[in-house]
Amino acid sequence: METSPLSQRARTVVSSSNNLMWDIFKNPWCPTTKPDGYVNVGVAENALMHDYLLEYINTTLTLPAKYLTYNDGAVGASRLRRAMASFLNKHLQPFRPLTIDNLLVTNGVSSAIEHISWAFTDPGEGILLGRPYYGTFIPDMSLRPGATVVPVDFQDCDPFSLEAVDCYERALLTFQQNSGQKVRALMLCHPHNPLGRCYPRETIIRLMRLCQKYQIHLVSDEIYALSVWENTVDEHTPVPFGSALSIDTTGIIDPSLVHALWGMSKDFGANGIRLGVIISQNNPTLHKALQGVSLYSYSSSVSEHVAATVLEDTEFTTRYIQLNRQRMSASYAFAVQRLRENGIEYAPGVNAAFFLWVNLGKRYRELHPQETADLGDGISDKVMQLLLQRKVFLASGVLFGSEHSGWYRIVFTHPREYLVEALRRIVLALGDL
Repeated sequence: METSPLSQRARTVVSSSNNLMWDIFKNPWCPTTKPDGYVNVGVAENALMHDYLLEYINTTLTLPAKYLTYNDGAVGASRLRRAMASFLNKHLQPFRPLTIDNLLVTNGVSSAIEHISWAFTDPGEGILLGRPYYGTFIPDMSLRPGATVVPVDFQDCDPFSLEAVDCYERALLTFQQNSGQKVRALMLCHPHNPLGRCYPRETIIRLMRLCQKYQIHLVSDEIYALSVWENTVDEHTPVPFGSALSIDTTGIIDPSLVHALWGMSKDFGANGIRLGVIISQNNPTLHKALQGVSLYSYSSSVSEHVAATVLEDTEFTTRYIQLNRQRMSASYAFAVQRLRENGIEYAPGVNAAFFLWVNLGKRYRELHPQETADLGDGISDKVMQLLLQRKVFLASGVLFGSEHSGWYRIVFTHPREYLVEALRRIVLALGDL
């Protein structure tokens, strides 16, 4: 018996659900039990602090019966939002302190991004996104909400510079002229995925002025806000992190146009907890709209209890953040040393998040000049094939909207043995004929 036909969007979801990443999740490398499994340094996950966080949770957590219920409702339990507001007031230092009414909790930041896209755009309307970008931004904003993601090209301009703001404006005007649709928002990933850098305060202010000029929303995704660490190996001077919420918007932008996102997945190395939060301090209409659809991003009461327990413990979170930063700094330095030893170019000046942006295509061309003479942009696919043959998974720059071929994202926040094996396989893949 035939099943009913699916919509084009549903068929796209079916196709993407069978993609390579999920197959890799099912076949993970273990040096003793599965030496032929995949080494996965393509997914944005911080495993450096799993032992520390698990010890705390396993020795601290008790679960009252309340957390087997619907708890306080779909926008997030009052206890959790109170704990989050206090925690984020300390670490994001917003110009005006957050209250629980400024926060709407979701089951992950992906849900938060989708909600924001749905609330700010009608189908076909645009959201600006600078290249390279976190690849899943595209389906998060467009697949169900129907927004059009408008990639911003920078060419030789530093995407974090003041001059880059002109590139956003050009992309906005071009899209509106060609499509007849409006741009409604600008999505900023701050700190940046995949480049691992923070936006200077002056650039954020100029972006705010651009958003004010065209009356579009500025959404600052700050999911890596506390994953900022000391770079001990590069000569570049990294830019420190400062939340968009920390800026006094008086005379710059209507505060109802400024919003931020945060979650537990990255700063607490706990993707599986599935908790995100939309922060909007001056737009009650947005909160009312999102309350109407919050049922579809209802977070687990158990996850909320775990998160609230962690965030309420100021002494623990202070120690955790400090140790996490130390481990990320050391892991980055180790990975950079290995890349340099093997002649692999990387984008320097990183001081945030989990990523190295590496030019494997360039190194492969250097090792195989005759074979690659006519490859052109096909170098990305060629290198990806070789990596997968070696059972090592990286995120390809093609999926991140990279303006140049051959670039990949390596996640370095793994235990040393795992990272060593990943880098070993990458080097072997580049040497393959």
